Amino acid sequence: MAYQRISHRAQIPFDLAGKRLDQVAVELFPDYSRARLQQWIEEGALRLNGNAARSKDKAPAMAWLVLETELQVVTENEAQDIPLDVVFEDEHLLVINKPAGLTVHPGAGQPDGTLLNALLFHCPNINHLPRAGIVHRLDKDTTGLLVVAKTLVAHTALVSQLQDRSMGRTYQAVVQGKIVRSGKVEAPIGRHPTQRVKMAVTNDGKPAVTHYQPLQQFTAHTHVQLKLESGRTHQIRVHMAHLGHPLVGDTLYNLRKLSYKQLGEPLKQALDAFSRQALHAQNLQLVHPESGELMEFHCDLPDDFAQLLNALDEDQNHAAFY
Repeated sequence: MAYQRISHRAQIPFDLAGKRLDQVAVELFPDYSRARLQQWIEEGALRLNGNAARSKDKAPAMAWLVLETELQVVTENEAQDIPLDVVFEDEHLLVINKPAGLTVHPGAGQPDGTLLNALLFHCPNINHLPRAGIVHRLDKDTTGLLVVAKTLVAHTALVSQLQDRSMGRTYQAVVQGKIVRSGKVEAPIGRHPTQRVKMAVTNDGKPAVTHYQPLQQFTAHTHVQLKLESGRTHQIRVHMAHLGHPLVGDTLYNLRKLSYKQLGEPLKQALDAFSRQALHAQNLQLVHPESGELMEFHCDLPDDFAQLLNALDEDQNHAAFY
């Protein structure tokens, strides 16, 4: 089933002559990734002077590079009518505020009922995009902003912004212990050597950098703001645990049981009732893939997170009074 016809043609200028065909294609058709262009060359959809070619072939000056293809459906998952909290939408992209409990991608443990299924219902045409246009993810119980591409051009642009770290993502979290000054964690992250459901700081992991800034200190906790340079799986959760300040409610990485002796009963109950990691993607900054406009999005803390902060604040005020 084809969705969209793509048709482009461009003449190879003298300054690109002699370069590999795939390198020239990236220069002449910058809306598409090199991997995608290489695939089209291999399939014969991207032709040189009407003839099939190879990615490594040298491009002659003034030859015509012609792209004729159709985008095919690559997402076969079921569309499901799951409500979405849409923060922004136009014909190119979609920004949503993801609630806690919503898994982003289908998997072995959850084949449907995910954000991807909801997106296919909300915008059926994104079924031709990799992962239905989802270019980054949030953990199931992390709330907040997530951007989705609605076109292949937007998908390429947003992935590029993630890769070159120009997409800004700021998070709010509540962690155990007191953090008194700003800093950063620069530690590689890879799969845990023995517990495959977990990630860990490992010598052979991928580079990862997380910046943190304390916003408010409590009796035994800190409300922090975090910014990502990279986007590894569970990055904030792993890095803050590595720092010795695991996230409140994180049952996977918070292995240090907090002593409740110094806390009031209402706060103890609030902490026991908080059943997810206290992490919220509050701000998102990106360059619009079509207009080039710098766009910034913000979403308020969810109710459970705000209530947790209130309980922490009231406990500290109560302790200070006595």
